[in-house]
Amino acid sequence: MKNEDLIEMAVESMKKAYSPYSGFRVGAVVVTKSGKIFTGCNIENSSYGLTICAERVAIFSAIASGERDIEKLVVVADTPEPVSPCGACRQVMSEFGDFEVILANFQGKHTITKVSALLPYAFKLKR
Repeated sequence: MKNEDLIEMAVESMKKAYSPYSGFRVGAVVVTKSGKIFTGCNIENSSYGLTICAERVAIFSAIASGERDIEKLVVVADTPEPVSPCGACRQVMSEFGDFEVILANFQGKHTITKVSALLPYAFKLKR
């Protein structure tokens, strides 16, 4: 699937966001190495610590479905520059590999990077 199509899927997912407190909606798409696609949107809560980001919703949906090998993550928001994941999302992303990450916005701008570039000194357990 083309990156543009994945960005559009992330935009559609973003429309489902529950963000009554910040008004900041984010959409995400995970593509696994097996070709399965999982979407996510941010979901806020009045207890802010219980809020979850779109990236983690998409990743956790993939994991809950038995998928562990992530190939690509797309993140989109209505921001002047392509949106970037928060620190917590970056750490979760690093748990599942050094995959491609596409950061995008509504103006058609996007950046392609890797998890390791977003979090160069990730915490990793020695296994």
